[in-house]
Amino acid sequence: MSQKGQIWKTRPLDSWAKAKELRAKWQNSAHNKDNLIGQGNCGFFGDWSDCFSNITVLEDNPDGAMIASKSSPFARKSRLACEVRGWGREICGYHNNCWGGQFLGYDISGKPFPNRDFVVPFPCVCDSHAKRGVQVRDFEPVPQWMADQCMYLGPRDEAREEAMLEHRAYCTLRQINDIERIFDRKFDDEKLIKTMDANKQIQDYARDVSLLMTNIPAPLSTKDLYSFYTLGGLTKVDPEETVNFWRMLRDEVAWRVEEKIAAVGNERFRWIEAHPPSWHYLKYYRYMEQYGAVCLGSQYSHSISGTSLERKADGSIERRDMLTYSPDTKIETREDAVRYMMGPDARTPQHFKQDEYMRPEAIYEFADIFRADGAIFGLWRSGVGCTFTRKEQAMLLRKKGLSVLTYEGSQPGDRTDLDEKRFLEQLDGWMESLGLSKFE
Repeated sequence: MSQKGQIWKTRPLDSWAKAKELRAKWQNSAHNKDNLIGQGNCGFFGDWSDCFSNITVLEDNPDGAMIASKSSPFARKSRLACEVRGWGREICGYHNNCWGGQFLGYDISGKPFPNRDFVVPFPCVCDSHAKRGVQVRDFEPVPQWMADQCMYLGPRDEAREEAMLEHRAYCTLRQINDIERIFDRKFDDEKLIKTMDANKQIQDYARDVSLLMTNIPAPLSTKDLYSFYTLGGLTKVDPEETVNFWRMLRDEVAWRVEEKIAAVGNERFRWIEAHPPSWHYLKYYRYMEQYGAVCLGSQYSHSISGTSLERKADGSIERRDMLTYSPDTKIETREDAVRYMMGPDARTPQHFKQDEYMRPEAIYEFADIFRADGAIFGLWRSGVGCTFTRKEQAMLLRKKGLSVLTYEGSQPGDRTDLDEKRFLEQLDGWMESLGLSKFE
């Protein structure tokens, strides 16, 4: 724990206004009638959808989370509209928050729902992602493409990995070629290479931000980070503008570290998560600050940086050594660019380590790097990827000497089964068991 009684300087983030502007630009792009609307991620590292003219790609995760946070009444209407059509509570809350608007006919802004022209479900460890494409396709007969989440655990198998990488590249190349043919839109191969370079810069700056957050006091909390972490990933706006934003944020956070400006002025307890919280109840972060407790985030919230940090043999924290292509690798064609975009390691694409969610040990590495004293894990009832290995991770952290609190709820995008009063009582009991009381 940090030194008790230490009071740090605090101040609002200057970068927040720019982040809000970029997010609004992304949301408003859904209502541009000149654009084709695509549903899905269309490439996390290297956003190939940006290389088509007049295409906007939307993804449920940031949209569904925003709806849960901004308007519980609209989120409830949306989930009910899905439920009466057979999409039950076992489906991800992001899914029902977003697609309920499709059935209602309008979105959270009150404008007509932007129906999709095609869908590419985001491949993920959470199996609900593929179901989102079903709902779009069944509502209206639009083209759907699937991309596969190739992965495996255990020792490297280079022959297996070569086949997996080739399959992933084929999926993307087929999607690009089909969109060109079906919608008569030309794909800009040169822009793809430039976009990949922009995404690499975004990752580099985001990784610097993650590294800076390991300092005491923490210059950012995860509540701050949640305002930024999808920009350049799930939330896609102009690549150059996004690069400039992450550079600005990195520089501001570095300055905060130098000046010892803290996210929580009375920081004395540091904790981590494993997945996002219930988005409608973000105020619990502020509640924890009454105890001098700051949340450093999770592998999920740091995913834009690849969470690729590690503690070296000398005790320092640096970027993780990852398998990458040689800087001399030639990228001359669309096929070269797409294969480079996939990365040389099928288990470790450049946007995050595949096994970060699978290995219980990964959570301890994360806790150690961010110098955490404890962890709070949500045990969600929807979305397999949200709870996979969670109890094993909790047991491991306890064996390593960290205190862990678990609570239950439906899913980060669904407030239905979260007992807020009980949750606050759990937090009070947990803090008191650690000998911490609220500051006056």
